[in-house]
Amino acid sequence: MNCDVLGVGLKMPFPSSFSGFKDKTVKERIDLISQFSSLSEEEVSLLSGPALTDDTALRMIENVFTRIEFPVGLATNFVINGKPYIIPMAVEEPSIVAACSYSAKLAGETGGFSADSTDPLMIGQIFISRVADFEAASKKIISAKKEILKFANSFSRTLSTLGAGARDLEIRKIDGIMCLHLIVDVRDAMGANIVNTMAEGIAPMVEQLTGGEVFMKILSNLSSLRISRASAVFAKEHFGGSSGVDRFLLACRMAELDPYRAATHNKGIMNGIDAVLLATMNDWRAAEAGAHSYPYLSGGYRSLTRFSRTDDGNVRGSIEIPMAVGTVGGAVNTVPRVKVLRKILNVTDSREFASLLAAVGLAQNFAAVRALSMEGIQKGHMKLHSRNIAVSAGAEGEEIDRVAQIMVGEGKISVSRAREILEGLHRDDIGRGPG
Repeated sequence: MNCDVLGVGLKMPFPSSFSGFKDKTVKERIDLISQFSSLSEEEVSLLSGPALTDDTALRMIENVFTRIEFPVGLATNFVINGKPYIIPMAVEEPSIVAACSYSAKLAGETGGFSADSTDPLMIGQIFISRVADFEAASKKIISAKKEILKFANSFSRTLSTLGAGARDLEIRKIDGIMCLHLIVDVRDAMGANIVNTMAEGIAPMVEQLTGGEVFMKILSNLSSLRISRASAVFAKEHFGGSSGVDRFLLACRMAELDPYRAATHNKGIMNGIDAVLLATMNDWRAAEAGAHSYPYLSGGYRSLTRFSRTDDGNVRGSIEIPMAVGTVGGAVNTVPRVKVLRKILNVTDSREFASLLAAVGLAQNFAAVRALSMEGIQKGHMKLHSRNIAVSAGAEGEEIDRVAQIMVGEGKISVSRAREILEGLHRDDIGRGPG
């Protein structure tokens, strides 16, 4: 891998061997991945066959009776903070992996993505009713803060040995109810289990101090203290010039002003992030909850990304998003294949992982809005979706590509048209007969 010194930093271009990755066979792709990620023969073998056995599934959830699989693709071209990444994405929708890879390629032309994340602080909420004197109860909690945190930390020796764990308390009043926030540094875990354990553990102490009744204690998925940011610059040439940049920025502004547009805009961000979370068996539902509630802290629902024109006419994009993810704990180490995908991802801790996810979200969002403001979203999406349409119409084997190619060439992509084409192909095959 070639490395060039750029200023005081190190620029590491994406490996040229991955050029044309979409045109390679599955075996060629696995060979490249194996070399890039130093996979063993055993790890390569885990990429084939069923990802989840009955035994493993039975240990994960209740009432198991079958399993379902998602296709896992690889987003290429990502360079984040000077480091190249190949990013596994589990998703059923065509165009997401391709769009993410394309955006990363464009960002790579101007230095790739810069990204960072704050300390992994999660919030546990303890709700106390029947507090007779809110001010007096608050003072007692503040006076006992050191003892409360020490007791909370007794529930996790692991975090304590890492210099992490319960760090602080905050007191809020919500419609006469006292809400105590327990702030916990969860290090490389997503954190739900330990935060809930700590919150439940200290609840009796809180009741004794406040004289009230704790009626609920639970982690908040609005992880407003665990924030990830990413930014990149995209050259104006990729918008067709200045007028294309104008259209793109106007489209982005609509997501600032209109919550109906912002919902779809932010869904596009999560298209990429959720796919990576699913491939690594992280809690994508928690990420969705945090992402969509975070804008309300600044006054109302709006875009999680910002785009602006630079002095030289290019476009700078940035994202700020809460990102509670783990590289340990939960289900992330339960499924052997997921361990291999994690190795391919090659992140060292939860902060690096969260920063990568912010970059993925920005890339996915850029690709979607660029397409919307230029040729429209359906042209590229339906072209990639044509194979699914062909399968839905009954095409099998080589027929799938033949039907898809005809539909794309005509610009008519639908199940009804696919059936017509398929019937025509069958008639031709019958007419030719054997040999």
